[in-house]
Amino acid sequence: MIAGMGGDGSATFRAGAAAYDLLVGRYSPALASAFVDVVGIGGDGSGASRVLDIGCGPGALTAELARRLGPGAVAAVDPSPAFVAACRERNPGVDVREARAERLPFPDGCVDAALAQLVLHFVPEPLAAAAEMRRILRPGGVAAACVWDFHDGMRLLRAFWTAARVLDPAAPDEAETMRFGRDGELAELLVEAGFADVARGALEVEVEYRDADELWVGFLAGAGPAGAYVAAQDGERAAALRDGLLAELGRPSGPFRLGARAWYASGRR
Repeated sequence: MIAGMGGDGSATFRAGAAAYDLLVGRYSPALASAFVDVVGIGGDGSGASRVLDIGCGPGALTAELARRLGPGAVAAVDPSPAFVAACRERNPGVDVREARAERLPFPDGCVDAALAQLVLHFVPEPLAAAAEMRRILRPGGVAAACVWDFHDGMRLLRAFWTAARVLDPAAPDEAETMRFGRDGELAELLVEAGFADVARGALEVEVEYRDADELWVGFLAGAGPAGAYVAAQDGERAAALRDGLLAELGRPSGPFRLGARAWYASGRR
């Protein structure tokens, strides 16, 4: 659930929830399920009884948590008013608030788990956000975060920025501009913030596309850094970028699937 944080990148998410769903957001439900599994939160009475989704975006992780624990056990925050509205609409009964990760509107020690899916790389002060996660946890509570492997594990974005760099060597490849996209970086953040029992690993997901046109429509919606980059191109340049992207993906014909890897880390207060 990516959410732009204030002045550091929120413009790339002004396209709104529907646009986000078409691009990276289509991976979010599968990632949320894998993420919650690895953190150990379930609907069988084990694990957390009160959970906060930080940087909830349109609410894919929020929905997974609500499905497992019930909406009354879940709270969510995001700095984007559009994403807050979408998350509330999609997850009735969940306490959804507009707030930044560095300043959570909750008292000390009020939740059992605090999760941040696809968000910490957009936060201007990630250490402050990690400290806030620790503050709101009860003793023994778990914090966890995940971010795409921008270098070679998120195939869609890797192919896109490789194609973009062929046309424009100055294109803002997320492998260079985003933090926490390498294995171990999130774990280092949690250790620095004072968490114990820090663990890390990879989450692997896969999504299906009907055809190449469905894939490209996601970029045209203008969401995220890649969508914002496409929106800034003229028609000829955008067509060349589309062709380069499809070439990187082997020029798929008909339905095809793409895999994606995210790095995660978790720790206990």
